[in-house]
Amino acid sequence: MVKGALLDKLWTQMSERGDFPMLSQSLRTTVAAMKNDDLDFTALVQIVLSDFALTQKVLRLANSAMYMAFGGNITTVTRALMVLGMDAVGHLVVGLKLVDHFHQSAPHRIDAKLELSRTLLSGSVARKLTAHADFGAGEEAVVCTLMRQVGKLLVVCYLEAEWQAICAQIERDGVDEATASIKVLGVNFEEIGLEAAARWRLPETIRAGMATYAPEASEPQHVQWLRAVTNFSTEVADVLSAPGTPGPATDAKLAELAQHYCHALATDADALVEMSTTLAREEAGEGVMREIVELRASADAMARSSVSAETRIAAGLEDLRALPSESALAPVLALASETVLAGLGFAHTAVFVRQTSGVFKARLGFGRDIERILPTLRFDEAFEPDVFHLAIANSVGIFIENARDAKMIARLPAWFRDAFADARSFVLLPVLTDRSTVALLYGDWSDEQAPRKISQAEMSALNELARELGRFFANAPSREVETL
Repeated sequence: MVKGALLDKLWTQMSERGDFPMLSQSLRTTVAAMKNDDLDFTALVQIVLSDFALTQKVLRLANSAMYMAFGGNITTVTRALMVLGMDAVGHLVVGLKLVDHFHQSAPHRIDAKLELSRTLLSGSVARKLTAHADFGAGEEAVVCTLMRQVGKLLVVCYLEAEWQAICAQIERDGVDEATASIKVLGVNFEEIGLEAAARWRLPETIRAGMATYAPEASEPQHVQWLRAVTNFSTEVADVLSAPGTPGPATDAKLAELAQHYCHALATDADALVEMSTTLAREEAGEGVMREIVELRASADAMARSSVSAETRIAAGLEDLRALPSESALAPVLALASETVLAGLGFAHTAVFVRQTSGVFKARLGFGRDIERILPTLRFDEAFEPDVFHLAIANSVGIFIENARDAKMIARLPAWFRDAFADARSFVLLPVLTDRSTVALLYGDWSDEQAPRKISQAEMSALNELARELGRFFANAPSREVETL
């Protein structure tokens, strides 16, 4: 089969499955968010927050024993970004989305499950191998490792007839996978994976890192290291997941791999063998599967959690208190906004910031369709008889329980009614510096959510959070406030 025709057929097959275009768009959006300025990462936070299970996985991994040295007790995605970095969390999200996609879309066939398990095992090898490396580089290496096998997974899941022909070719002629795939497809799995990476617009470093490792290649050192991690992890997973009981032959293959890659990985060969045999004792990937099960159980448990809103807000408040007053405003406000969103289960949050012109503009927020709404959220500080001007004249927050009450509607500005037509109730929290309101936090519950009130304890926690934000504005240059 001609390469171009094969790739066209594969992408047609994948596009006919509604889940694949969604994955493609999600990965492109994630990568685009990663390329934003480090101080403007609300897009990436929003991507994670839009998927409850993904949120819990990111937080769980950020708080796992492997990454405790990078902060520990991370309760918000924003904090995970601030501590671990944009690229690290972005790569983590890409890896989790890839794994979840094939978990959900892979047919219920033994061969598909086997290939997915092998891929997950290779990711586990890569994560263990890079446990003491820079966090961002480690997650980047995991993505490269997963992507190296994406080509094969796509064929297994979307081109079943061709996959069966490849398996028959291997069994009948005794050839390896690469040879059989070229005979049947006219292209190897690596090329398909590289095509997927290009179509998903993954960074060039990822595409370079997922390629075949060659010691003599004249590539940048980091690319060579990524390829070594990727290839070693994939080959170890192949050895450990091969049919039969591990024995001397398995040990010999692991030792051979360790000798081949130890220099590029800057790790003693014996240490590589020990790490590999430890995984073998975990029954070839049981640890990875257990991790995935625990992540899902964690998400389910979180959904049923009875942790109080004030406790969650208090956790976010502690994160704010741990930051120096000179911290950049954008991540600080994102952290506060996410804390309010997650703590109370709001549908939307937004942060209005006062400009030198006297206009309060919404500079960031979270929730459904918020990016479209944000540009419309603004009001002049000059007095008007509405709840927003009442809020900026207050020293503590106000809660509007019924935004649909006739008397209240008269107190709601037209721009608000247009932007948040489905708001059932909302809270406004003034942020003060030197007794002057410099910002206003907004959060709402929509009609789709069950009616509820904000308790006195919750309001007290929210007011404390707003007070804490004041010190960051007191130390922020006016230029930063204007360009936020």
